[in-house]
Amino acid sequence: MKNEKQVAGEKAAEFVKDGMVVGLGTGSTVLYTIKKIGERVKDGLSITAVATSIQTEQLAKECGIPLVNLADIDVIDVAIDGADEVDAAFNLIKGGGGALLREKIIASSAQEFIIVADSSKMVKQLGRFPIPVEVEIFGYPLTGKKIQSIGGVPKLRMNEGKPFVTDNGNYIFDCDFAAISSPEKLELNLNLIPGIVENGLFIGLVDLLITVDQKQEAVIQKRNEDG
Repeated sequence: MKNEKQVAGEKAAEFVKDGMVVGLGTGSTVLYTIKKIGERVKDGLSITAVATSIQTEQLAKECGIPLVNLADIDVIDVAIDGADEVDAAFNLIKGGGGALLREKIIASSAQEFIIVADSSKMVKQLGRFPIPVEVEIFGYPLTGKKIQSIGGVPKLRMNEGKPFVTDNGNYIFDCDFAAISSPEKLELNLNLIPGIVENGLFIGLVDLLITVDQKQEAVIQKRNEDG
């Protein structure tokens, strides 16, 4: 029996059509999307893809999906990615895997941005999951203090006793802001802090959400124009 991640992830692969340039996200749910797209490529689907992380790039190559550089394309037709939290307005917290900068670049450049998420990722209000914030290594302790000054509790992400380093050569603070009443305002305030490269709040970017209901069936929701 398929688990929720597999049901949602594989459903998203149906939105990939011949001739498309596809943005491939990072994480445990979109992994199933990538594998399903790989199966379709072997069956004759003709696409090219851009990856949001070194990890995704390696997986795409293993699945036989042709990759291109961002510099070589004019448009991304569809991008498919996962999320750490999704609220009722389809605002997201992303970056648990450490790929938030590349993920946001590709998501914001795609004509259609699809999120795949199991039911555990759906929340009424963002904030249970700490917001990943990618920061320049230079001056990062000062950047952390600036995050504290706007109400966050930053914790430097570690990996085997050393600071975690992103694919872009930066550090990540996982920042607890408790319940987030205004994700839009917080995203703006974070972006105003020098030293912050990108934050894991994805506001107003999602076009389509694919999740799973109690019957373990995929549910497709479009974001409301006013949401």
